[in-house]
Amino acid sequence: MTEFDFPGLVTPTAGEGVQKGSAGNSRALFSLTLFRTVAPLLPYFIFISVFLGIPTVVLFQKASQPIDGSTTSALSMAMQDQYRASFEYSIKLAATSALIGAIFGTLLALAITRIDRPRQLRNFFTGFSGVAANMGGIPLAFAFIATLGAQGLLTRILFHWGIDLYGSGFKIYNFWGIVIVYLYFQIPLMVLIMLPSIDGLRSTWREAASNLGASPAHYWRKIGLPLLAPSLMGGAVLLFANAFSAYATAYALASGAGRLIPVQIRFYLQGNTITGMGNLGYAMAAWMIIIEAIAIIIYLVLRRRSERWIKR
Repeated sequence: MTEFDFPGLVTPTAGEGVQKGSAGNSRALFSLTLFRTVAPLLPYFIFISVFLGIPTVVLFQKASQPIDGSTTSALSMAMQDQYRASFEYSIKLAATSALIGAIFGTLLALAITRIDRPRQLRNFFTGFSGVAANMGGIPLAFAFIATLGAQGLLTRILFHWGIDLYGSGFKIYNFWGIVIVYLYFQIPLMVLIMLPSIDGLRSTWREAASNLGASPAHYWRKIGLPLLAPSLMGGAVLLFANAFSAYATAYALASGAGRLIPVQIRFYLQGNTITGMGNLGYAMAAWMIIIEAIAIIIYLVLRRRSERWIKR
């Protein structure tokens, strides 16, 4: 027995040592790469945690607590009686504006894609859509009040022509009035959503369908619309989420917008309500987050499906 021969001791071979060293180097390289990838994102995750994650956790915690003098949690009470009616009204308003905005936005996007010359005209419509899609709040509300309000410019012009707009039941702050205001930013947003998908439709597909005897209507029914369906439905869902969360525009349109959930949340959280009802505002906000999250998840799924053939 030599000085290196010990019973029960297995000495690794040179090949095994190289393999273990390679595995260790690979793990170290992977850890270094992961750190370099994640480190620049740490400020973003910290910001999201402080200003979104923690407030959301606190909000759901307060929403799950019972209201003073009751054993019912605020989350359950927020879906009862008149509070449920406010949710139904807000969902109906958001769905109506999303449906109309999706239809007209898609048609407008189709018209824009057919503009070849001058190129500046297409750039103008695209740029305007980008600005209008992000315009809202009090300035937009006052612009429509000055145009379609009781003493608005267009209202007075129509009255001079014998059309009593407000006498027929229309008001800028009722259901259809708010829908018209929302369409100002809903239609341009749909244009921006649909333009990449419509540009992804290859001209060779239309030519092949035409060579096989398909009419334009048959092409859109069998080829165009099925390909655009995920983007179209995803855009409509995104428009719904956009309208459902709108607050400043609806609030500035006065009394008729008081039934909207964002305005109701402000009413219960501003401190001048019945004592102990503040948790109801947190519960409404919690249900609003749940509805918005479902809508965004559906949009992301549909958008990912539409990108499969756009990238091909």
